[in-house]
Amino acid sequence: MYTHLYARLDPNQGCTKQTCDPIWSIYGYRPSLPFTLLFLTIFALSAIAFLIQGLHPRTRSKTWFFTTAMTIGSSSEVLGYIAKLLLYNDPFSDLGFKMNVVLLTFAPAFYAAAIYATLAQICLAIAPELSRLRPRLYTRIFISCDVVSIILQAAGGGIASAAPDFHVLEIGDNIMIAGLATQVATLLVFGVLAADYAYAVYKNQESLRPATAELRRSWRFKAFVTALWVAYLGIQIRCCYRVAELCEGWGSPTMRNQGLFIGLDSLPVGVAAVVLNVCHPGWWFPVELRGVEGRSHSEVVEVEVEEKAKV
Repeated sequence: MYTHLYARLDPNQGCTKQTCDPIWSIYGYRPSLPFTLLFLTIFALSAIAFLIQGLHPRTRSKTWFFTTAMTIGSSSEVLGYIAKLLLYNDPFSDLGFKMNVVLLTFAPAFYAAAIYATLAQICLAIAPELSRLRPRLYTRIFISCDVVSIILQAAGGGIASAAPDFHVLEIGDNIMIAGLATQVATLLVFGVLAADYAYAVYKNQESLRPATAELRRSWRFKAFVTALWVAYLGIQIRCCYRVAELCEGWGSPTMRNQGLFIGLDSLPVGVAAVVLNVCHPGWWFPVELRGVEGRSHSEVVEVEVEEKAKV
């Protein structure tokens, strides 16, 4: 069906922008310059803002993981949209194709990792005993799954981008699908546990830590939790779209629909970057209101669990 793409995969017989129309490229279109520049700007400013906020003396010691994950994710998105610019200039650019496949596939996984770690901090501050998992297990389990997802997506993207024929291309495609499916499943389980914890907090107000009463009442914290949910939903929507896109195969109608990519990939991830930057945990979930200052997360968790066990 897509025999015209064999030439695209063969550097000796491939199309060039001088000899072929963009419709014969794998994506079937020339990336929109306005939208590419828009999202390139959003992610570049986000990466800079995450880094600056994360290095601030007030936030540096408590948000280092969040800062690292969000900065890497945003920087990967920047490089991915630079690849889009290369594809705008030449829809048959091998470098643009390879960068686009690899970087834009796994970049949002870093955002997910930041969200996972943040829920652990929320549980720790409010009521660790109401969580189905010990707070530190959120980071251990979900970030481990996220690492597996990133490795699979990066490996699959690398194989697909360097594929000499469609057999190898499909192998890379399947590995990427496995990575994305892992991320979707991980996000789904995480979302269920997060919602369960929120419901437990709502139903057990008397069990919440008194030291964090001011935190729970603050509009900043409520806005921060809302931003986390918005970002979570954005990443999940994007991952579901990419799984559906890749399951249809390379050169499919979904993959060749630029509007779907913008609406279900660029926009949700862009919104996630913006809301998590505006509602940065260093300012909207301030350490002085968490009631756990002076101790590491693991130390507080162990104390909370031991005290609960003695009751």
